[in-house]
Amino acid sequence: MKRKVTVIGGGLAGMSTAIRLAAHNYDVTILEKGERLGGKLNIRKGMGFTFDTGPSILTMPWVLEKLFSSVGKNVHDYLEIVRVEPGWRTFFEDGTKIDLTSDLPTMLQEIKKVSEEDSHSFLSYLQYSEKLYDLMMKSFYKENINGLQDLRKKHPLKELLMMDPMKSVDQATRKYFKDPHIQQVMNFLQMYIGSSPYHAPAILSQLAHVQLGVGVYYVKGGMYKIAEAMEQVLQELGVNVLLNMKVTGVEKVGNKIRSVRTENGAEFAADLVVSNLEVIPFYESMLEDQGEKARAKSDLKKFEPTVSGLVLLLGVNKKYEELGHHNFFFSGDQEKEFKQMFDQKQLADDPTIYIGISSKSDESQAPEGKENLFVLTHVPPLKEGETWEANKESYRDLVLSKLERMGLTDLRESIEFEYTFTPDDLKELYGANGGSIYGVVTDRKMNSGFKIPSRSKLFDNVYFVGGSTHPGGGVPMVTLSGQLTADLIIGDEANVAKEIG
Repeated sequence: MKRKVTVIGGGLAGMSTAIRLAAHNYDVTILEKGERLGGKLNIRKGMGFTFDTGPSILTMPWVLEKLFSSVGKNVHDYLEIVRVEPGWRTFFEDGTKIDLTSDLPTMLQEIKKVSEEDSHSFLSYLQYSEKLYDLMMKSFYKENINGLQDLRKKHPLKELLMMDPMKSVDQATRKYFKDPHIQQVMNFLQMYIGSSPYHAPAILSQLAHVQLGVGVYYVKGGMYKIAEAMEQVLQELGVNVLLNMKVTGVEKVGNKIRSVRTENGAEFAADLVVSNLEVIPFYESMLEDQGEKARAKSDLKKFEPTVSGLVLLLGVNKKYEELGHHNFFFSGDQEKEFKQMFDQKQLADDPTIYIGISSKSDESQAPEGKENLFVLTHVPPLKEGETWEANKESYRDLVLSKLERMGLTDLRESIEFEYTFTPDDLKELYGANGGSIYGVVTDRKMNSGFKIPSRSKLFDNVYFVGGSTHPGGGVPMVTLSGQLTADLIIGDEANVAKEIG
């Protein structure tokens, strides 16, 4: 008889886990509280404009290829994945502009026009970044890693030292680059995972290779096509997907959860439970025993939520020719910006602003002669009991004023369609801890750069996936989280069967 698996939440990690387990003969049911699958990877339309409301940058497409091929499918039969060049277009208040491109001769010239000195160390930096990426491919991207002990099993001491464990990302960046503009660009790659370059371990400098070596990609028709492709595979594998099913509680027997119940009173028996709801919100919302809640909370103190965000979806009646597909308008003082967000837990006076315009690569995303601007500004996560309502209008004004000042003339007057997401919305829609976008922060002093273990410490048959677990946040990472956790489950079950046998 097939083992029953109930997956709470149909984000990319939950779907990825379900695909892998269904292919290994598990009876899988996904319970998703929203009206569609995808989690933070979602979609919104209006007045002819189409917006991806969550992730807008695709990196490491091999993760999707690996997931689909593991169940006998070819992702390219489901998705048209295209490379974006330049990967980023960056703007500074002093007029400096740098394009990040995986065409290395061009990239070298981009560095050279800003700093002749830094152009001499650029290739050495790329080699350093690629070396770190290769080390991560041997462990972090290969299996579930929950701490230093797991890491030591995969790497000899020599390789562990090659990871620069005593350095932060910023310290590694400064070793190769002297110009503050180039330092800022390379440091900001950490925001792919919502962490500070002053806190994150140097091994995450490998994100430069992810950007410049592996490359930046887009899915024709919009990033939400990834969720649609995974949903199609779920259907082909016979996974039971139930939408508008908010899980509100669990039934325990000893150290196991034997069923989950939904808001409408339905109950689903489970041999195994996989939560795509973040770990801390899961324990807070599912546990009734205050003692259990306190134990869970105490054990997770070192895993703080990443930044949240103010998202403005703007349909504009003109084209900004100077912009690329992905654009960053940097703060004047990066160190101050990160200190305010991560150390002081307050809004940055001068935030870095990202604008994604998918219509630059895909005309179907906006009416002719117009553009769809996805504007994201990172902000601190919500504190307990806090709401973001008081900041909504004032911070929107700050963001638009900065963009107009830095070259987006008549932006306010050009807006035909607008929709806003705040940290309150991210918390309510996706159960994100504090409205976090990327799960939990990667901090070498706080948690040594590791995430929350995928195995529950409270329940023998509960596993977690998503941005708060290994290997972290972002489209490839959470998709990989689902695959690695599915492999962990399959291995655990095989070990139990061996012991019984």
